[in-house]
Amino acid sequence: MPASTTVTGMVLSAIPVGEYDKRLVILTKELGKISAFAKGARRQNSALLACSEPFSFGEFTLYVGRNSYSITSADISNYFPELRSDYEGLCHGLYFCEFADYITKEHGDETEVLKLLYQSLRALIKKTIEMPLIRAIFEFKMIALMGIAPQVFYCVKCEGRSDKDEDKENIQRNSRYKFSSKSGGILCESCYFHDKQAMVLDTSTLFTLQYIISKDVEKLYTFRVSNKVLNELTRIVKEYMKSHIDHEFKTLEMLIPNGKGRF
Repeated sequence: MPASTTVTGMVLSAIPVGEYDKRLVILTKELGKISAFAKGARRQNSALLACSEPFSFGEFTLYVGRNSYSITSADISNYFPELRSDYEGLCHGLYFCEFADYITKEHGDETEVLKLLYQSLRALIKKTIEMPLIRAIFEFKMIALMGIAPQVFYCVKCEGRSDKDEDKENIQRNSRYKFSSKSGGILCESCYFHDKQAMVLDTSTLFTLQYIISKDVEKLYTFRVSNKVLNELTRIVKEYMKSHIDHEFKTLEMLIPNGKGRF
């Protein structure tokens, strides 16, 4: 790798180092997740002051050292300043960044995660859909990008299809699917016995899950749902993450009233 390189990415977190420096975690298109030092970024007159905060998105020019990266300059195209004056939006944004930090790796292809993060922050600012729905969409899509998405296109036990036309008609008539976090997806009527705690699933909720998991990131934040569907989505993702992600997100302490950072 050359002594310097330019990457496009977003700052996920910034940690003070020494008296004047910061260590940034940046999610990039080219290098995956990296850590980079922003020397002097805590000085009031530093050229790196503005670019060394979470949500800063743009191009970063890096000096490539033997064991670390250092930022020499940055051209930031979006700081998402609206989030800094909106407490709920800020908390959601920081949680999204922490989630992205948790699932990404250095030198991996994290383009889709970066794209999802960027579009999710834009959705928080636009406020055309409610934040609980933005959060549910983000979490389900992140789970899909992790490769651990629930099976929502057919029964996980008997593989009875729910995406065929005739089965869609049955679903619409009978709403016969339930969601089982333990089983990893939906159960048809014949397979309910595998999980007696499985949640009843509204037809619209099932179709919403299928849409979120299968569609491109750019098309995710383009719809609204009923309160019933939103409540079901929220319950499902909460239970699914509790079963399949063994991690405490510290930023959730700002979002959960009882202060518990685990779902």
